[in-house]
Amino acid sequence: MKIINILLAVSAVATLSVANDAEQLFDAKCSMCHSKTRPTDMNAVVAPAIMGVMRHVKMSYPSKDKAVEFIVDYVLNPSKDKAICMPQKIERFGLMPSQKGNVTKKELRTIASWLFDNYPPKGFRGGMMGRGQGRGMGMKNSQGF
Repeated sequence: MKIINILLAVSAVATLSVANDAEQLFDAKCSMCHSKTRPTDMNAVVAPAIMGVMRHVKMSYPSKDKAVEFIVDYVLNPSKDKAICMPQKIERFGLMPSQKGNVTKKELRTIASWLFDNYPPKGFRGGMMGRGQGRGMGMKNSQGF
């Protein structure tokens, strides 16, 4: 019984460590543009908050594996035809610049996995631009992405 408890404790610590590492990676690589909370000063916003981004990602990619794959690809090779956000977001913020050279695929997989598990927070309904306009489906390319 003691061995099982020890293994469970080690597993819990390892899980927390991975989550902490992922959040630290997000803070270092992504948070200069994407906030983790709803912005209070919309004039200072340079990119959509991650809770809204992940809402759209999960609507288009409900499978974690597919969502992580999409995020890694999009962050390194963004294009309008891949975008899943509402067109108004691209008009307001522009297309996300490629992060090649700023973040590795391995780091992106860690970040994307953590984002999928933690965002959007329970009860999140989207911002004012997201209510009833396009039902959050955003733009999709001819392949359904």
